[in-house]
Amino acid sequence: MTTAIDRKLEELGLALPEAAAPVAAYVPVVEAGGLLHISGQLPFKDGAVMTGRAGEDRDLAYAQEAAQRCGLMLVAQIKKHLGGDFSRVERVVKLGVFINSAPGFTDQPEVANGASELMQALFGESGRHARSAVGVPVLPRGAIVEVDAIIAVR
Repeated sequence: MTTAIDRKLEELGLALPEAAAPVAAYVPVVEAGGLLHISGQLPFKDGAVMTGRAGEDRDLAYAQEAAQRCGLMLVAQIKKHLGGDFSRVERVVKLGVFINSAPGFTDQPEVANGASELMQALFGESGRHARSAVGVPVLPRGAIVEVDAIIAVR
């Protein structure tokens, strides 16, 4: 069944990856009190984690693409958890965006826009959300970006 989200992804020239399995002792999604709490998702491209450090060996455009790919993985986790029923998504409440950043790199908000703009493109007004964009010295698997989310569901 093709959903409105699938059509929007196609219009954007994007595709959802397979929802990633956890790499440690946690679950990808917990549903509680009408909210999905989605564990941090890493950016995958051609089956590999996008790695590096913003402002050191990777530029802003690469980091933004990585944030968008984290967003795609978040949507893949939502789809898997809800059995493909995106009509249950009421609102994207908050994204937490963590950017592997070199000292002095201060464009974390612009990097995070890669994920934020995707949510708005896919979910419309319901995709507008609160957000944290935080520079960190290292991320799991050497990833350049990791994004977690809180999603309100019906």
